[in-house]
Amino acid sequence: MRFLALLTALLLPSAASACRLALLLALDVSSSVDDAEYALQRDGLAAALQSPDVVNAIAQDGPIALAIYEWSGRRQSVVVQDWVLLGGAADIAPVAARLQAQTRTYRRYPTALGYALGFGAGLMQRAPSCERQVIDVSGDGVTNDGFGPVHAYRHFPFNDVTVNGLVVLGADPAVLEHFEFEVMRGPGAFVEIASDYTDYEAAMERKLYREIRDRIVGGLSR
Repeated sequence: MRFLALLTALLLPSAASACRLALLLALDVSSSVDDAEYALQRDGLAAALQSPDVVNAIAQDGPIALAIYEWSGRRQSVVVQDWVLLGGAADIAPVAARLQAQTRTYRRYPTALGYALGFGAGLMQRAPSCERQVIDVSGDGVTNDGFGPVHAYRHFPFNDVTVNGLVVLGADPAVLEHFEFEVMRGPGAFVEIASDYTDYEAAMERKLYREIRDRIVGGLSR
């Protein structure tokens, strides 16, 4: 019996090894995001996570690990959802509920993308063991505080980590170029575009689907 139990343990994959993707979502709460825009971002993410396409992608392709944090100034990054394994709608629902109940952690701080990425790299270090690691950064502005993304990538552990972006247009005309040339990193990385915060939910749904299905399609990518 002991031999059979050992054999079964060796042959059956663990929950961690079955994880296809560790996905870390970073939400912008810097001063360029007003309260109405914050609500559209927060509720848009909750809705995108529960969209049929995203739920089906997770259910059909296998579980993913998810964590979420808010970022703004140099030391204003806060975890709002620690790592959780998602296998389907029943796992996603409490995450969406937590998001919808969330009140923003900061509101009057600048845009410190380098610090935000460094925080994300540390959080990714304690993610479950998964086949892929992706940090997904939303933002509507360029770095204006502290060191930039290039220094984060040089000094923090980003080996085998892909960084994608969701750019929200309207607040800063340089934001798309900043994300495309300084934030986006790694094989298959891409930037999704929202025309404004009312478009955030649709853009997030498209991006989550691409990341979960590991699809490389047209658009800004390198």
